[in-house]
Amino acid sequence: MPLSFTKDLMNAIPHNFTGVEQCQAIDRWLNENEDAGIEPQIMLRTWLLRMRDFVVSDIDFGGPGCSKYVWNRTYGVKKPIKEFGEFEYVETAAIILCWLSPIQKRKLYENRSLDFSLDLSENDYRARFRGSVYFDRNFLCANFRRINEKVYSIEQLGIPKIIAERMNLHYEKVGLVLITGITGAGKSTTLDAIIDMNNRDNNAHIVIIAHPIEYVHESKQCLVRHREVGVDVLSFERGAVEALRQDPDIIVVGEMRDSRTIATVLEITDSGHKAFSTLHTSSAIDSIHRIIAEFPPEEQERIRNRLADVLSVIISQKLVPTVDGKLVLAKEILSVDSSVQAAIRNKNIGEIYQMMVEGRKLGMVTLEQDLLELYKRGVITNKTALNYANNKRRIIQLLSMP
Repeated sequence: MPLSFTKDLMNAIPHNFTGVEQCQAIDRWLNENEDAGIEPQIMLRTWLLRMRDFVVSDIDFGGPGCSKYVWNRTYGVKKPIKEFGEFEYVETAAIILCWLSPIQKRKLYENRSLDFSLDLSENDYRARFRGSVYFDRNFLCANFRRINEKVYSIEQLGIPKIIAERMNLHYEKVGLVLITGITGAGKSTTLDAIIDMNNRDNNAHIVIIAHPIEYVHESKQCLVRHREVGVDVLSFERGAVEALRQDPDIIVVGEMRDSRTIATVLEITDSGHKAFSTLHTSSAIDSIHRIIAEFPPEEQERIRNRLADVLSVIISQKLVPTVDGKLVLAKEILSVDSSVQAAIRNKNIGEIYQMMVEGRKLGMVTLEQDLLELYKRGVITNKTALNYANNKRRIIQLLSMP
């Protein structure tokens, strides 16, 4: 349902205003009409709290791309919610702006985008969301993702015990663990499960550097610090360097976005710490290639050797549609041993796939093997297995075996 003051707002905004200029004019109008800001706040609050009841992971609204509708994603499927009605661009901009602080608005206008976290509560229910605000053809729009209220256990994610132990500070004090996958593949969920396992099993200090902070881990056996990029620290790179002076045992870098952050993560791991991070890659082998390729040719030999020394585990994952219309985790696991180290150093990275195929006893599995297992259990169809496999030839071979 449109906002009650839409006509007044549209009359107050010059028709030739778009982008930042339009947002600033809307913000001024909301400040001059203080009571008007309550209605859009309640509307967004209602949308977000409804997400849990309908198992919605994301909502999107604003900008020409949404065609005036609010959209949601349920079990991987994105659709408009037509019963919410249609909204003008100035309405959705007002809904977004009324939740932002003056500092957040300034960052949005300067950078043309803003990532932040949002806490909401209703009775005994407390919900947390990751917001991403940006411009679509010079009109303000937003995505809000619901952050899981509970942390899954390592067992619930189907991660073998031998791999869990490699990621646990109690068993291995150093090493780099990477969780990789495309946006929406559940990387944060897996990373939170690993953090929670360490938080329960060790007396240590965990420093989490994130942008924004999603799930908030209470200190249990571990002292847990959360540092948000842009709020508590200037960058992932700076946060990782500063963490070294804060007596950490585990450093979590939310994302390795560039070569400087990658180099810093490799350095802190090489200095005797355990580090966890994420990459937007679709396989373990792609992750190794991506890290090395981020650096100029003259530095790649050094990075290759350092990566071979510090890399411990890579979990690459996808969320795959099930036969009953839900989603299930499909994963690829690489556990680094001396053979894998030698392959990385000697530029024989292509050989690592076969090592994963033959590495079941070490907890390793290829994505194709995991998809085949899901198919055999009747969780997914053979067509889904084929669609989501990285190695199409291999999955066809596996599916054709009796």
